[in-house]
Amino acid sequence: MTPLVPNCVVVRVPGKVNLQLSVGPKEDDNFHGVVTVFQAISLFDDVTVVRGDSGTGISVQILGDHTHGVPSDGTNLSARAAALMCEKYDLPMDLSIEIKKSIPVAGGMAGGSADAAATIVAIDALFSLGLSRDEMHEIAAMLGSDVPFMLAGGTAVGRGRGDQVTSALSRGTYHWVLALSTAGLSTPAVYGECDRLRAGMDVATPHVNDQLLQALLAADPVALGKGLINDLQAAACSLRPALRLILDVGSEYGALGSIVSGSGPTVAFLVSDEDHALDLAVALTSSGVVGSVTRVSGPVPGAKIIDVR
Repeated sequence: MTPLVPNCVVVRVPGKVNLQLSVGPKEDDNFHGVVTVFQAISLFDDVTVVRGDSGTGISVQILGDHTHGVPSDGTNLSARAAALMCEKYDLPMDLSIEIKKSIPVAGGMAGGSADAAATIVAIDALFSLGLSRDEMHEIAAMLGSDVPFMLAGGTAVGRGRGDQVTSALSRGTYHWVLALSTAGLSTPAVYGECDRLRAGMDVATPHVNDQLLQALLAADPVALGKGLINDLQAAACSLRPALRLILDVGSEYGALGSIVSGSGPTVAFLVSDEDHALDLAVALTSSGVVGSVTRVSGPVPGAKIIDVR
C-alpha cells in the first residue's frame, strides 16, 4: 500500500527566555560574540504549512494575539525558511503558511525564530524528507541565531552568534511570570545602544556562568534567580525607561529573580511555584505599569508536530 502523502502539517513551537546573555565586544563584521543560556517556555505559536496549487507561490497569514508588525510577505522568517528549503531540496515552491501567534513580536522571546524552526520541521514532514537534526540545524543557522535552539528547546547553551547550541543539564520545572509590552524593541537598536553605553570600556570575551549551570543541575530556583544576567538589559532600559519600573515592581513583590529577556522588552520574573506566580501576576496587573501579564513554565521541548492530515 502506498503511504498517504500529507497535505497539511501543524507544528507547535515555544518562545524562550535567556537566563544568561553575555555579549562580547563588537567585531569587525559589526556582530558580537555571545554566550547565552536559553530556556524554552510554555508560550507557543502554532504554524500550519499546507501544500498549495501549482503557481500560487509561498503565502503567509498571521493570526492570534500578537500580529501587529509581523510581515506577511517574503521577509517573514517562516517564508524565508520555506523558500530556502524549497530551493535546497528542489521542492515545489507553492505553500500556504498560517501562523497563530501567542509569542510577542519583537519581545526578546524569539517569536520569529520559533516560527522559522516550526516551518523547517513542518516542511520536512510534509515532503517526507527525513532530515536529521544536524541537517535541520544547518538550515536553521542560515536563518538566524536563535532558530537552531528553537528546534530542540529545553535548556541549552548558545555560543558564537548564539547558533552554536549544546544542551545544558537541567533538572526541575521553573515558573515564570512574563510582563509583556504592547510595543516591541528593535534588536539592532538595542545592540547599538549597548555599544554606546560601553564605549571606551574594555569588554571581556563572554563565558558561561558556572553558578547558573550548577543551579539548573541542582533544580534550585533561588540560586538560579540570583544568577540571571543580561548584558543587553541596561541598553533595553535606556531605550525604554519604563522597564526599570517594571523590574522594580517585580522585585518588590518577591520575585526570585528578574531579567529583561534577550533584547527586550519582555521582562521575565522567576518565582518559586504556581501560587507565587499567581500572586505576582495579580500584583503586576494591579500596579498599572504592565501592559499584560502571563504565567509560564519551562523548560519545554522545541518545535513539535501536533497534527498531520
